[in-house]
Amino acid sequence: MALGFVFFLSGDVAFAQQNKNKIDQNVQSLLSKMTLEEKVGQMAQVTLDVITKGKDRFSSYEPVVLDDKMMADVFGKYKVGSILNTANNRARTPQEWYGIISGIQKVGKGRLKIPVIYGVDAIHGVTYTAGATFFPQQIGQAATRNLELLKKGAQITAYETRASSIPWNFSPVLDLGPDPRFPRIWETYGEDPFLTAEIGKVVVKGYEGDDNNVSSPFHVASCLKHFLGYQVSVSGKDRTPVYLSEQALREYHLPAFKAAIDAGAHSIMINSGLINGVPVHADYSILTKLLRDELGFKGVVVTDWGDIENLYQRDRVAKDNKEAVMMAINAGIDMSMIAYKYEPFCDDLVALVKEGKVKMSRIDEAVSRILTLKYQLGLFDKPLTNYKDYPKFGSKEFEQAAYQTAAESITLLKNHNSVLPLSKGAKVLVTGPNANSMRTLNGGWSYSWQGEKVEDFAAKYNTILEAVQNKIGKMQVNFVPGVSYKMDGKYFEEYADRMEEALQAAKNADAVILCLGENTYTETPGNLSDLYLSELQTSYAQQLAQTGKPIILVLNEGRPRVISKFEPAMQGILMAYLPGNFGGDALADVIFGDVNPSGKLPFNYPKFPNSLANYYHKPSESRSVVEGVYNYDADYNPQWEFGFGLSYTTFAYSNLKLSSNSLSADDELSVSVEIKNAGNRTGKEAVELYVSDLYASITPDVKRLRAFEKIELKPGESRTLTFKLDKSAFAFVNRENQTVVEPGEFEVSIGGLKEKFNIK
Repeated sequence: MALGFVFFLSGDVAFAQQNKNKIDQNVQSLLSKMTLEEKVGQMAQVTLDVITKGKDRFSSYEPVVLDDKMMADVFGKYKVGSILNTANNRARTPQEWYGIISGIQKVGKGRLKIPVIYGVDAIHGVTYTAGATFFPQQIGQAATRNLELLKKGAQITAYETRASSIPWNFSPVLDLGPDPRFPRIWETYGEDPFLTAEIGKVVVKGYEGDDNNVSSPFHVASCLKHFLGYQVSVSGKDRTPVYLSEQALREYHLPAFKAAIDAGAHSIMINSGLINGVPVHADYSILTKLLRDELGFKGVVVTDWGDIENLYQRDRVAKDNKEAVMMAINAGIDMSMIAYKYEPFCDDLVALVKEGKVKMSRIDEAVSRILTLKYQLGLFDKPLTNYKDYPKFGSKEFEQAAYQTAAESITLLKNHNSVLPLSKGAKVLVTGPNANSMRTLNGGWSYSWQGEKVEDFAAKYNTILEAVQNKIGKMQVNFVPGVSYKMDGKYFEEYADRMEEALQAAKNADAVILCLGENTYTETPGNLSDLYLSELQTSYAQQLAQTGKPIILVLNEGRPRVISKFEPAMQGILMAYLPGNFGGDALADVIFGDVNPSGKLPFNYPKFPNSLANYYHKPSESRSVVEGVYNYDADYNPQWEFGFGLSYTTFAYSNLKLSSNSLSADDELSVSVEIKNAGNRTGKEAVELYVSDLYASITPDVKRLRAFEKIELKPGESRTLTFKLDKSAFAFVNRENQTVVEPGEFEVSIGGLKEKFNIK
């Protein structure tokens, strides 16, 4: 598990408390010396383009040079305490980052020598650092079901973020991703609350260290996002209204955030949207009563990009910027991610305090949290780290971890007549718009916000085509795109690219590797109106199938695009998600049998656009009625269910046993099961335990994931796993919004085996 670099673990509770007391004293001492304007400046955060030379504050000249005049205004006059993002929406080398942030820290400290805190979205590796190690996006990470692997990835990302002189990471995304229409589902860990919570905990520890000692030069402060209930809008589109009961909010959306807060996360970012008509950035009940009073969160609360301005510009709950600032700060916001126009926020907040509309105690509260974070990060002693102290940056060791994560994420969805793995002697046609693209392997938040600059930085890595050529030799591989992406004005379109030639080439191949999916996107640019895979890609797949050749469909996509129009004609189907720079290599190894696939779906893969029920749906969503008078395809009928994933070997489950068939709510239940590799290949299996509450005062979910573990078995090898379940595995949120365990009948299921028990 160790990466070969030092972790600073005190293990001394008394010392930790002493350090906390010292920080508290330093913060209060500093606070007492600060003017109102200096305090308000600490609550402001602007993007890097604002303080660099360029034609305006929205862009920078290349190479990037800090603008002394703008820095004098930002840091000297307005006392701004935080910078984020990159310049020109473009990745920088560690050397560039060191030069930029070194210059910021020299100028930004001000009369009280308060260091600037720099934040960045390093969500699957260090997004804006050239040469950084890129892992699969979060949705693919969830498919691995391998917590140890994901923690290691977070440690590597923290190391490389600090190698970029940046101490604050706006990650992980702990939004639930239950709606495949939403454009940011690939930034989540999928649709299940338990899986998201378990991964969130280990990722926070990977970023911050097991003891959350973020002063370590190898750790960063994590930032949970986006609190709360962001990705379940009625329309399925980004930043559009959510209507959600408090019961559902607590049952499905709160658990992951609570788990990560309990794991020690230092900061949290707020949902950009509205819940029940109220913008979350102005919701005191969520930001203070729930987050602070109930969950006990003590860290920094930061807005998302420009979201205080949105309270009046978009949401119209405030009549002007000043009222918007008042609403957000009084609701519980500590720091405003202003982005560009910092003057209105700072001027209005100073005025609001002087007018008594925002209390000084609220300002002191917010600023004390920000200063505390800066002390915790060690910025007062060492305001930036130096890339020269990070010899493992971009190392083979780190790349191997990224490759392994990609390999374990790939999910085998179909293997008709064991068409996979392909023979290395086969002649193959590699085709499709995603076949020869590093951009589509990585997705958004890769070297640039929308991922459009990936090809500028990732040329040394292998596309799917290049990886297949490396695997079996170029002479055995024919490549004809068939369909490609192109820029049409501001939008990317698909077009037929030598399609007839590709169809003819398929006739001369032993098998076709068809790489379909999506181009890169995130947030609002990723909104869509049709969940089906595009008409052109669908038509191309159907025409290829008519050649009669075996087709291996590789789905390289950020969300499950519906493929039921042509799925029956595909012999093999692999879900690659957005696997990162090593996704091509991992896919080639899976396709040709050097890696046995072990990924499991982190969501239901829908069969139709109007069939989007999650695996934990209510019984009324899957009904039995008289045959002949009901459309069974309109019932609960996913293409593949959450947790599905095939292997090149066979795992047999047996001997499901419970420690008791009758227990009280406070008793622990032990569940054991035997798993045997009944095939002839070594393989990894994610063993998943589900609990069903069969009867309850609120209609219960059909089943819920309550435990999982990934194991590796050799052919013929057996292993018995034992899971320990406490009352959290039997509980739900009732009509009074209380988490309760009700007596009654329950059922445990693992690998098709089921056993019932009663809670007295």
